[in-house]
Amino acid sequence: MTQNILIWYRNDLRIHDHEPLYRATRQKNPASQIIPVYCFDPRHFGKTPYGFPKTGAFRGQFLLESVADLRNSLKAIASNLIIRTGKPEEILPQLAKELNITDIYYSKEVTSEEIAVETALKKALKPLGISLTSFWGHTLYHPNNLPFSISEIPEVFTQFRKEVEKKGSVNPTFSTPKQLPPLPKIEIGELPDLTDFGLEKPEFSPRSVLQFKGGETEAIARLKQYFWEKDCLKIYKETRNGMLGADYSSKFSPWLAMGCISPRYIYEQVQKYEQQRIKNDSTYWLVFELLWRDYFRFIGAKHGNKIFYLCGLQGIDIPWQEDWEKFDLWRQGMTGFPLVDANMRELAATGFMSNRGRQNVASFLTKNLGINWQMGAEWFESLLIDYDVCSNYGNWNYTAGVGNDARGFRFFNIIKQSKDYDRLGEYVKHWLPELAKVAPDKIHEPWQLSPDQQKRFNVIIGVDYPQPVVDLFKSADENKRIYEGALSRHDSRRSSQKPGKKSGNKSEVYAKVPKALKRPG
Repeated sequence: MTQNILIWYRNDLRIHDHEPLYRATRQKNPASQIIPVYCFDPRHFGKTPYGFPKTGAFRGQFLLESVADLRNSLKAIASNLIIRTGKPEEILPQLAKELNITDIYYSKEVTSEEIAVETALKKALKPLGISLTSFWGHTLYHPNNLPFSISEIPEVFTQFRKEVEKKGSVNPTFSTPKQLPPLPKIEIGELPDLTDFGLEKPEFSPRSVLQFKGGETEAIARLKQYFWEKDCLKIYKETRNGMLGADYSSKFSPWLAMGCISPRYIYEQVQKYEQQRIKNDSTYWLVFELLWRDYFRFIGAKHGNKIFYLCGLQGIDIPWQEDWEKFDLWRQGMTGFPLVDANMRELAATGFMSNRGRQNVASFLTKNLGINWQMGAEWFESLLIDYDVCSNYGNWNYTAGVGNDARGFRFFNIIKQSKDYDRLGEYVKHWLPELAKVAPDKIHEPWQLSPDQQKRFNVIIGVDYPQPVVDLFKSADENKRIYEGALSRHDSRRSSQKPGKKSGNKSEVYAKVPKALKRPG
């Protein structure tokens, strides 16, 4: 029997280590067709519940570049990529009928909005008798190779890591097809422009750590450069907490988020590096970070929409504030705390921020400003080029103290962090030119500058650079009391109440937030 297989591309924009594509090429009938398709879903370019663009300009541009590169990769093996704009559950059945498709293969997702599309597509295909087959392909470890089922994933990362490292196994990568059958006669479709989605092409900032460009080709080139040409992997653990420069960390995350590079491919390259150059704590630590990424996805698969709940995975009802004036100061990089402001301005100007920066700005929003963590999560969703739904919401749960593996009220001392990780203030000055002349020993607490020092350093605090929006330690103490009160009430309820009914999807989770707490206007 001839199988005509449609490959539905989503967040897996590559041809290497791609199981749906690999399985399609294993069909023995030479008359079988393989039809790669990508749909630009307008819902991805809508608004978040708090009114931010779901896909901002930087990520939108990275996506377009990634899809264009995928098309080029497929053309190089005699195929092509059909591009459409519309809802997959409407577009794919139409294509299936037109091309006599018998099967649709795709990479499975785990969160509500993506699952809803899969469900709608399955319903639309049922009357047509077309088979829909999913494959798991976003993580280093396949669920079948874990020492526990998804429902039994430990709630503490360290327990997960130790068991997986001891008893789990990583599958080898799937081979890359050298040639595909040519597409039948059909309108291929043009790559849309950012303006088609109401976005303007972002300008590259010369201050950016790296000029990120989407696509499998660029992803593999970045790995080659970081591992083999610059030999940076051997010192990854020592440099990974940096914030300034291209090579303090691998920067693989944007390509991993779009599926332009496989975590298993990275793993195999690490093994090769260990064999040919050096095996040390740094080579282990890069795989360790891939394991964290796996963990957030498995937790998303285990708990579903709970990662979007205001009360988080732990169900702690903290009375978060929705202070838009302070929130806007945070996202504009005008809080008066240089480390926070520099990182937020980098994010706004480039769509990227270091891991160290993300931890600090998230801690400041939740532990000092006491602002609803969902607002921060949505702002990251809108701007980050490496946005991954499970990692983003999992990390915000964790930082807000409502997620799995949370350790109570973990407060980042922004001043100490700034001195520890940007001792001379080079990063801060890079993004805050108004503080460029401030002495290194004064840069981390500019509000302490005397009038004479402000004159000497050519900055007037409160005019050229803002006064602190809050007192760092008093605000942390106040929010700690609020958190501990909520935790105490939570612990009391747990002993006397049954779990509440789960919400059906992400939209319903936000629908439970009183309208008075939504952004005005």
